[in-house]
Amino acid sequence: MADLSVNLCGISLKNPIIAASGTVSFGEVYSDFFDLSELGGISLKALTAEKREGNPPPRIAETASGIINSVGLQNPGVDAFIKFLYPNLESVDTCVIANVAGSSVDEYITTIKKLNETNIPIIELNISCPNVSEGGLQFGASEEAAFKVTQAARQATSKKLMVKLTPNVTDITAIAKAVEDAGADAVSLVNTFLAMAIDVRKKRPVLHNVTGGLSGPAIKPIALRMVHQVYHKVKIPIVGMGGIMTGTDVAEFMLAGATAVMTGTANMVTPDQSIKIIKEFNDCLDAYQIKTAAELTGSLILE
Repeated sequence: MADLSVNLCGISLKNPIIAASGTVSFGEVYSDFFDLSELGGISLKALTAEKREGNPPPRIAETASGIINSVGLQNPGVDAFIKFLYPNLESVDTCVIANVAGSSVDEYITTIKKLNETNIPIIELNISCPNVSEGGLQFGASEEAAFKVTQAARQATSKKLMVKLTPNVTDITAIAKAVEDAGADAVSLVNTFLAMAIDVRKKRPVLHNVTGGLSGPAIKPIALRMVHQVYHKVKIPIVGMGGIMTGTDVAEFMLAGATAVMTGTANMVTPDQSIKIIKEFNDCLDAYQIKTAAELTGSLILE
């Protein structure tokens, strides 16, 4: 059996498979299907300063090789999380990552400062949120906005700071470099691609919000390309995601430059798919006589 452990910006993970934010909620639902401690990590559902109800349904639609979602960051708010949900996570033997969202820099900072009271080691900064003070443009859509919110977050916490990048930009490498310069310890990519689905019979969009984020195997080739490009632009670790369904998919993302990966849509297709992916990844390494998972990162042969 290969050594599956990896080091993510100073945090040791038992394996490189992390459940992506929004796909396993706060862990409580999936604990009925498998032991969460088997995962390398869990990125929790996005947290905001105050409770959010999210968008009206329908807000999830199945499409070819993926799903489109427009959930709208529904969550109980950071205070309720710390009081009622966080205690259940303290006994889980895996790396817990808090995903933080907001509509203003101040909202991000309020949430982060409250999370400083916990033992959660990594903050994942979700910069795919609309910046209300800038007319709704996403924080992650410009180098300046991404730098500003990352710098503010860096000053607000001593925890490891990972910034989750949106793919809906002209040059994702420029955004990655901006957040690295602002003090990020790692980047995770990619978030979902803006998409829509239409019900021909009703002549209406399938989603109430008209558009949503596309995830699943359909986006994997584009996500791989972006991870590869960012790897050659920044020095900080990358957590790759986008359509990972098998152990071989994990290996591909790591060859492209990822230190670890996140599984998202896979968890919705089969609740314990991430556990199966860990086994398949180990089998893949054994088949190619690779002794450690870490040696895969960035070892893609280009000549």
